[in-house]
Amino acid sequence: MNKAALYLLQNPLQYIFAFFQELGSIYLFTKAAVVSAFSPPYKRSITRRHMDEIGVGSLPIVTLTGLFMGLVLGLQSIVELRTIGATSYIGRPIGTTVIRELGPVLSSMMVAARAGSAIAAELASMAIGEQIDALRAEGSDPVKKLVEPRLVACTIMTPVLTAICDVIAFVGGWLVARYAVQISSFFYWDSVFEVLTPAFVYGGLIKSLTFGFIIGVVSCYSGIRTGFGSAGVGEATTRAVVLASISILGFDFLLTKVFIVTWW
Repeated sequence: MNKAALYLLQNPLQYIFAFFQELGSIYLFTKAAVVSAFSPPYKRSITRRHMDEIGVGSLPIVTLTGLFMGLVLGLQSIVELRTIGATSYIGRPIGTTVIRELGPVLSSMMVAARAGSAIAAELASMAIGEQIDALRAEGSDPVKKLVEPRLVACTIMTPVLTAICDVIAFVGGWLVARYAVQISSFFYWDSVFEVLTPAFVYGGLIKSLTFGFIIGVVSCYSGIRTGFGSAGVGEATTRAVVLASISILGFDFLLTKVFIVTWW
């Protein structure tokens, strides 16, 4: 048994205390960011710039994710539906899976990997360079100036990117249905639109909105609370992507449970 594992077994309370202490810090940081987002003055020009960086910058990877997601779902659906002779309804499983689960989750994780890591690295570099301390010394609020625009941009752009990812995934499924098993385009799109009920669409958008908020909070927190030294930027970036991805999966489960009980 290595020393780290032995120390963990000997001092479990220390790690539990550190976990709840970190959880409390994230809560206070989130509360300050939300209050700042709803308090004037609003950083509209800076927010629009970050929306462009997050939205346009993440568009290629989100588009490719949606395309291959639709292609894979199309192939897997054909294998299962062929056994019961219902391949003409291939659009139903694709539409349901994309709009309710895979679309919001995968697109958000791509945003976390691409935009969230960039936000964490940028803020970590500023923290290591003592630029954030300089803002505090000047009387400026780092949360208002640095966190709010990035948080609002992530929260707004993630649902937009999710919608684009969903549409591209439907196109990928159509390519498989049309050219792999020669299913009529009318039957495919008709079966897709049958499952695109308002409850499913709104549920997917609520999920992506929540995930975008999580990405913004986790990325900004990881960047500002980074350690000093040359390894601080790398650690902040890694922590932002890992925590955002785990949080997305965890909140996806919770939201799905709530929607199934109360809505779906």
